[in-house]
Amino acid sequence: MFVDKARIKLTAGKGGDGAVSFHREKYVAAGGPDGGDGGDGGSIYLLADDHLSTLADYKYRHKYVAANGENGRGNRCHGKSADDLILKVPRGTVVREMESGQIMADVSGDEPVLICKGGRGGFGNAKFATPTRQIPRFAKTGTQGESFEVSLELKLIADVGFIGYPNVGKSTLLSVISNARPKIANYHFTTLSPNLGVVSFKDTSFVAADIPGLIEGASKGIGLGHDFLRHIERCRLLVHLVDVSGSEGRDPIADFEQINAELKAFSPDLASRRQIVVGNKTDIADPEQVERFRAYMDEKGYDCLFMSAATTQGTQDVVAACAEALSQLPPVRHYEPDFVRPEKKGRDRDFTVQRNADGEWEIVAPWLERILMQSNIDDYESLMYFQNALADSGILDRLEELKVAEGDTIHIGDYQFDYIT
Repeated sequence: MFVDKARIKLTAGKGGDGAVSFHREKYVAAGGPDGGDGGDGGSIYLLADDHLSTLADYKYRHKYVAANGENGRGNRCHGKSADDLILKVPRGTVVREMESGQIMADVSGDEPVLICKGGRGGFGNAKFATPTRQIPRFAKTGTQGESFEVSLELKLIADVGFIGYPNVGKSTLLSVISNARPKIANYHFTTLSPNLGVVSFKDTSFVAADIPGLIEGASKGIGLGHDFLRHIERCRLLVHLVDVSGSEGRDPIADFEQINAELKAFSPDLASRRQIVVGNKTDIADPEQVERFRAYMDEKGYDCLFMSAATTQGTQDVVAACAEALSQLPPVRHYEPDFVRPEKKGRDRDFTVQRNADGEWEIVAPWLERILMQSNIDDYESLMYFQNALADSGILDRLEELKVAEGDTIHIGDYQFDYIT
């Protein structure tokens, strides 16, 4: 089954929590804090694998979660960082973030590409010991890993793309000039998925792709070819095959113009790509048909060659023309990422202060809730650490601007406090 699109959700691992621990040892009266840091959560990478040709592995499984980092322990033992999760995809897979539609990565190289970064491990209480805070009874929790819903879209990497109506000889040509063995039969849509072949010519070689036949309305979803138009977006050169004999009762010139109209409707950039026009089936065409088509192509300014893929006559001329054209064209297109990662929550110090229907104050600040959760409010030094964070953030100043009064109730997440000056 040829699957070239998939939609999956990726979640990197959470960082491990720091430990609250104090050294206990015989003959050591005050060992001090020795809580270790938590380990980092696992990240998620995508890696190109040339042994894969479709995204079928992601058709039925849609969620992938990396492992969490281990929590810290006493005696300054740091938690183990989790292993990264590496997912293999076919080379040429473009990754888009679903919400924004922006490109996160083009998995075309040999190095793993980072998609979701794992969370950082939290500090243990040993990190918070100071000359004035010698017994900290709090530690930091690990941060959450990134999570994105992404679309995977395979865009084949090929130098040359064979396009044209069904049954014009694209698969036959590929089988003649390369070692590819596509299915060949005398009926429409024999080719149900793109076929790739490596073509050698003198001291060079290039990759050619046989794209399933296009028909009128392909850019609007008619026929099979519309599903594979994306696979010629990377092609440096297009070889447009036409049945010059009109063996199926169609006009070769009308076929040529219709396919170009579909390319333009799908992508103006694709329609402007350099084309070599090849009139096929000359073994059953009349000389008048060949000359009529040649004259039209000369008038339009296209490079035009003639061949018979069935008898292999003229096929090497097509290969030579492709090699010559490719030597003058830029390399295969790669898609540059334009996705902007959101700021990490740990650095976000935004907050809102509002009054509810009962006249009580509510502070909405997720970062502050995390500090509160990892603080021991029954411990004086831990409570001082929380209050310092509250003051440094500007929240207390904002409350005073809004005329908070002595004894007012203040809510922070699931916690409730009374305001005392």
